[in-house]
Amino acid sequence: MIIKEVIVVEGRDDVAAVKRAVDAEIIITHGFGITKETLKKIKFARERKGVIIFTDPDFAGERIRKTISSQIKGCKHAFLPREEAIKDDDIGIENATPESIRSALSKVRTVVEDNKEKEFKKIDLIMNDLEGCQNASKRRDKLGKILGIGYGNSKQFLSRLNNYGVTRQEFENALKKI
Repeated sequence: MIIKEVIVVEGRDDVAAVKRAVDAEIIITHGFGITKETLKKIKFARERKGVIIFTDPDFAGERIRKTISSQIKGCKHAFLPREEAIKDDDIGIENATPESIRSALSKVRTVVEDNKEKEFKKIDLIMNDLEGCQNASKRRDKLGKILGIGYGNSKQFLSRLNNYGVTRQEFENALKKI
């Protein structure tokens, strides 16, 4: 599988895992230590080929993702399900199988910048047992995997539904699968 965009990962071990799964150019952020030089490389790559942010499914990965996407608009996002990235209590892309990595990269989402009218509201989460019930967290996790938007608390999940261009039809079809 060849990826035309440049993939942004956190570390060298992530590069090795991604290279086992796909043929792609990769930029490393070196964790939280994203330098101005690295941000310049990512911006140049985004302008030239496009960028897919593919960080670990943990707090640090989300923080790095937010840092990059707040400074460089138009990035694409790939999310690896948490349970597919765990090995001996270590969470990271480097622990994923090539199949899991290819699956995550096949569900890439782009932030919809001009989305003034929000398709989804909090009531959509409540009415579909994605907020305010005992299994809401598990249901959001399953739905996030199907839609390729990753796991998030209810506020994050609602934001991702609206900002990653998920359609009402996609949402309803995914709900039927869970």
